[in-house]
Amino acid sequence: MPVISAPYAFNEGRLFVDLESVCGQPLFLKCEGFNFAGSIKLKAANEMVESAERDGALTPDSVLVESSSGNLGVALSVIAASKGYRFLCVTDSRCNLSTRLLMEALGSEVHIVADLDSNGGFLGKRIDYVRGLCASDPRYVWLSQYTNAGNWRAHYRTTAPEIAAQFPELDVLFVGAGTTGTLMGCARWFREWRRPVRIVAVDSVGSVAFGGEPGRRMIPGLGMSMRPPLLDESYVDEVLRVEETDTIRTCHRMARHGFLFGGSTGTVVSGATDWLARHDTRGLTAVAIAPDLGERYLDTVYQTNWLQDLYGEHVLDAEEVSTLTRQAKPASRGPGRRRRP
Repeated sequence: MPVISAPYAFNEGRLFVDLESVCGQPLFLKCEGFNFAGSIKLKAANEMVESAERDGALTPDSVLVESSSGNLGVALSVIAASKGYRFLCVTDSRCNLSTRLLMEALGSEVHIVADLDSNGGFLGKRIDYVRGLCASDPRYVWLSQYTNAGNWRAHYRTTAPEIAAQFPELDVLFVGAGTTGTLMGCARWFREWRRPVRIVAVDSVGSVAFGGEPGRRMIPGLGMSMRPPLLDESYVDEVLRVEETDTIRTCHRMARHGFLFGGSTGTVVSGATDWLARHDTRGLTAVAIAPDLGERYLDTVYQTNWLQDLYGEHVLDAEEVSTLTRQAKPASRGPGRRRRP
């Protein structure tokens, strides 16, 4: 058992869940929520902070500032508290209440942006606010997760090799797309690997990360209201877009099996399940990445009134029907043999 003195020194990266009994498809889920920040964002936060320290951008008088829908803000709050930095998170009204309270409990300041940008999201306004702060006071240091190479380097160094070590015959990897740090880090690493891996990006309907029309998005985590500066589509083999109602239904399906995951995970698993249902999965090894767990979504994704107000009172009815159908008609596996870790 490890003994640590800093909260960012612990991050369990070797836990995978076999979801076949849950979603009826051969899918392994890499769980990234087992650290003191509760999400995969601890990796990127640590990489970016250490890089800024090496470059001399961070000093004892510095005030870290970052735009975040939640998880990176918590990760930076953990690191800032441990290292003695002040931290200001600029977020918006979609950020879960529990997430905001957690950041404040860790000693961070939280500023909530309420105005929408031209794409119907909050990101542009959040970034404008951060830029204004940095222009007004040189003590503010913006790590800029949207453009910082440390965002993808963290996953190039850790996440992708962790997956490859457990699944040396990996065929397809499903990665949620937000800033695309996880996506780009993993895609670059597997491009250099000794065997081909199909990289499938999973985005939310209404996001413009890969083009398309902007639309309403209420679940924080995945999706962008601008094209991610880190994104290089030459590394991506396919893009899936998932409706938020399907995200919600997938989260609840997993919860009924005892696995409480966050909205981003519901989106990725929903997209992966649909993709696998449309392809020959005999002998296929597929992995999806779960960015976080579900406790921070109890007042949104898992709250009946919130769901019905935004998506209608029958939002979960279709999932109940599909669950009964799957239980009555188990998925056919075919004669092939699955690769096991």
